[in-house]
Amino acid sequence: MKRLSILALLLSLLLNTAYAETPEEKGLAIANEADKRDTGWTDQIANMSMILKNKQGDEHTREMKITTLEVQGDGDKSLLSFDNPKDIKGTAFLSHTHSLTPDDQWLYLPALKRVKRISSSNKSGPFVGSEYAYEDLASQEVEKYKYKWLRDETVDGLDNFVIERFPQYEHSGYTRQLVWLDKEMYQPNKLEFYDRKNALLKTLRFLNYSQYLDQYWRPGAMEMTNHQTGKSTTLTWTDYQFKSGLTDRDFDKNTLKRAR
Repeated sequence: MKRLSILALLLSLLLNTAYAETPEEKGLAIANEADKRDTGWTDQIANMSMILKNKQGDEHTREMKITTLEVQGDGDKSLLSFDNPKDIKGTAFLSHTHSLTPDDQWLYLPALKRVKRISSSNKSGPFVGSEYAYEDLASQEVEKYKYKWLRDETVDGLDNFVIERFPQYEHSGYTRQLVWLDKEMYQPNKLEFYDRKNALLKTLRFLNYSQYLDQYWRPGAMEMTNHQTGKSTTLTWTDYQFKSGLTDRDFDKNTLKRAR
């Protein structure tokens, strides 16, 4: 009986080892769970302020409105329109995110009275002078990355999964990103972006989360710091609304010119 018990134990260990979850599988499973928990909100409207700060600490503020449409089976659609200051009022940015193919993005410049398509090879460029790149503004579809779980870590009293993810978009400005994903909300608390030389470029912090519709967590602020330039851009979000009845027609190119 003793020999049988030892054999059973060895067999169990072998089976557990054979079916052990790899760091890559765990990272993907966590990403899928986060995506699953944030599905079903349909559409979203919010007001947003963009505070740009240079290395000397000088600040400039822009006011805008952002609307987003959840798309099942593909990436989300979003429309961002600037209200203030006057020199940028009427500028609008439309993004159709895709899971496996390059995103479609357009920028309307009222001074030129024309819609400019953002090249698929230029998504790493800065968005209207901010520390956010065009690719940062696209919805973060699971299929856009490969994943690897690194560790669990507590930061500022919050328990996080720390996941490394690698952009699959060939023209990405990043070699990799590190994500601190909150274990309770399954939303990010912090992202680190590494440039094409694998040097730390930017850190994005998500602050002041609130829950909506008893399910969906949204930040009150997002602070992006560029470690290489000393500049930062903070987005503050207010007046979240969900399920307002938006449709695809609210996110076609014609909406850019009339976005006010």
